[in-house]
Amino acid sequence: MAGGRQDLTQGPIASTLLLFAIPTLAANVLQSLNASINTVWIGRFLGERALAATANASNILFLIFSALFGCSMAAMILVGQHMGRRDVDGARRAVGAAATLLLGISVVMMAIGIGLTDKLLHLLGTPADAAPLASAYLKMMFWSLPFSAIMVLLMMTLRGIGDAMTPLWFMIVGIILDAGLNPFFIAGIGPFPEMGIVGSAMATLIANAVSTIGMLAVVYWRDLPIRLRGRELAYLLPGPALIRLIFGKGMMMGLQMFVLTAAALVMVGLVNQAGVIVTAAYGVAFQLWNYIQMPSMAVASAVSAMAAQNIGAGRWDRLGSITNIGLLYNFLMTGVLIALLTLVDDHVLGLFLGAGSPAIGVAERIHLLASWSFLFSGATMVLLGTIRANGIVLMPLIIMIVGLFVCRLGFALFAQPWLHFDALWWAFPVGSIVSTALTWAYYRQGGWKKSALVEQAERAEHATA
Repeated sequence: MAGGRQDLTQGPIASTLLLFAIPTLAANVLQSLNASINTVWIGRFLGERALAATANASNILFLIFSALFGCSMAAMILVGQHMGRRDVDGARRAVGAAATLLLGISVVMMAIGIGLTDKLLHLLGTPADAAPLASAYLKMMFWSLPFSAIMVLLMMTLRGIGDAMTPLWFMIVGIILDAGLNPFFIAGIGPFPEMGIVGSAMATLIANAVSTIGMLAVVYWRDLPIRLRGRELAYLLPGPALIRLIFGKGMMMGLQMFVLTAAALVMVGLVNQAGVIVTAAYGVAFQLWNYIQMPSMAVASAVSAMAAQNIGAGRWDRLGSITNIGLLYNFLMTGVLIALLTLVDDHVLGLFLGAGSPAIGVAERIHLLASWSFLFSGATMVLLGTIRANGIVLMPLIIMIVGLFVCRLGFALFAQPWLHFDALWWAFPVGSIVSTALTWAYYRQGGWKKSALVEQAERAEHATA
């Protein structure tokens, strides 16, 4: 497996940031493609009820993964800052604490989730004919949570030490297994049992388990800074201060993902009022937007990892250049992607809707009015990537609430009398521009630079020692 630890505090910023962002971008694209492939298998073999079942189960799983991802992100920041300080032991303490925390959360959520699956689906309003399939699928997915938790932690902390390639390789391994095993377990091909929709979840469980075990093997084989041996295994029993710090920061980061999802769900409710054609058009435009946002997400992740190491090393002087180059990459990569999709949008949209669909014209207008807003939302992601690299989570959450709920949804509601349903699409640039302006003002104000997160961790641990 290629890849390895990289010092992100030295050398040219532009090339280092780009080479670090590309594997993350590739991983994001592959992850989306894997979800699409699995959806195709389920739809082809099991039909519409199974697709509805997975869609409902996915809403519950996303909320859980928000918490797991948030805690993993907090661990990545701590690991990155410790590595910037050349404090390998501190990085291992952070990994040990995060591993225990994430395993604990995932096991508890697995037990609660399996026991309350049917009630959770009922609260979501899952259609009665899809509920049995959703229940069976979700219960099997809950069994994979511990593997998923450690896999996400390994991927994030590997990026924290400057290794973006190892997570990509094991993302590829997992996708090949997941997408490849799906039809065999669903339909019972060859020696495999016919498991129906549960087979899709079983394929995911096996893929996650293999990827997790494989990554652990590589971490120990290459003796990477996030491995624990001998006396270091005691770091799996951390003090309460470090657990509280990672959990607190992680939950706030997870809450940001929840706010993003909640705003998207409210927008879907507003779009539904426009009728089936507009809803279908919006759904297809949203598919395009998932890919449009991927470059900025990858760049923001690379900026966070690079900024965290430089903050730990006390290289605050490099943060401005890291952020500015990240912003440039966002505008170039996202801008080119938006332009290309705009030139061929009728062909791309036709793949989803069919060449003669009346929704194509509506989707083209949605794309034209709203897609350019992702230049600004991408810039916000990059700026927040630098800010979050020091563990600052409250102000990004406040900015997100103001931008998404007050500005985007507020404009969508109150501008309808004179813009009609176009208000929904104009709401995207309005909310994104406000969010970028607020984030830029907070970034320039500099209050997020008060002290490094590792220093907060050390003070908390000393206070309880």
